[in-house]
Amino acid sequence: MVGACDMNCLVIGYGSIGERHARILKQMGYHVSIVSQRLDIDKYTVFHSIETAMSCKKFNYVIIANNTCDHFSAMMELGRLTYKNLLLIEKPVFDFLKVTPKFRSGSVFVAYNLRFHPVILEIYRLLQSKKIYSMHVYCGQYLPTWRIGNNYQKSYSAHKKSGGGVLRDLSHELDYINWMTGGWKSVSSIGGKFSDLEIDSDDVFCLLLETERCPAISLQVNYLDRQPRREMIINAEKLSLKADLIAGTLELDGVLKKYDVSSDATYIDQHKALINENFDIPCDFEQGCDVLALIENSENAFEKRIWK
Repeated sequence: MVGACDMNCLVIGYGSIGERHARILKQMGYHVSIVSQRLDIDKYTVFHSIETAMSCKKFNYVIIANNTCDHFSAMMELGRLTYKNLLLIEKPVFDFLKVTPKFRSGSVFVAYNLRFHPVILEIYRLLQSKKIYSMHVYCGQYLPTWRIGNNYQKSYSAHKKSGGGVLRDLSHELDYINWMTGGWKSVSSIGGKFSDLEIDSDDVFCLLLETERCPAISLQVNYLDRQPRREMIINAEKLSLKADLIAGTLELDGVLKKYDVSSDATYIDQHKALINENFDIPCDFEQGCDVLALIENSENAFEKRIWK
C-alpha cells in the first residue's frame, strides 16, 4: 500500500467525469496528473499523450475517463507501455466487447461507484440471505440538464459512435442488478430513439431480465424524465422494499429510513477501497465486461425481437 504523499495518479481524459476524478483525488491528498489535449488546464501537470506521461512519471493509479469509444485504445496503450499497477476504467468499460491486453490479475476495475451508495449497500446486505421474487428498477433524467453549461448535442451521450446511448450511460442499474442478484441469464428488450431530443443515440430502453437469484426483473432507463429519478421496488422472502437513491431513502415494509450521501461520497469511497486494496465491493474487470455483454445482448434482443 502506497501512502498519500507517494501516490501518483493519472487521469486520462478531462471532460466532466475526468475533472471530477482529478478534483476528488487531489482533495484526498494524492498527486494528480492529466492526459488531455485541452490547453486550459492549470491545476495539474498535463501531458498530451499517455506515452509521454508514462515516460515522465511512475504512476500507482490510472483512471481512464475519456470518451467510451476511446477506453479500449487507452487500455491498449497502457498495456503496450507495460503499466502493471492499479487501473480504473470509467463505465461502461468499452463501447463494444473486445479482446484486451493482459494486466496483472486483480488490478483492473470498472467505475460502477453506485455500489458504494449506502442504500445500495444496505439492500445488498438485506438480500444476501433471502429468496428474491421480483424487482423493478427505474432511472431517468432529462439529457439537456445533465451537464450544466455544456451543449448536450455535443456530448458523447448524444452520439452512438462515441459510445453514447442511455443503456450505456445509465448502466449503473445493470451493474447493481447483476451484483445483487447473481448475474443475468436471459434478457428481452425494447428501446430506441423516441423523443425530439437532437441526438442519434437511444433515449429509452426497457428490459425484462431473468438472473441467477431473481426470476422477474423489469428495468427502464431514459434520457427524458424532467424530474431526475433513480428508484427500485423489490419483493423478497419476508421483505418488501422501495428505494429512492436520489433522495437517499429506503422503505422497508412501510418503515422509512433516510441516509445521508453527498454527491462525491460514492466516488471517494470507491477510490479509498481500491487504493487500500479492499476489493470486495468494487466492480472488477470481468464483472464490468459482463455488464457490457448484457448491454450488447439487450440491443441484439431488441433488433431481432428474441430472447437472447
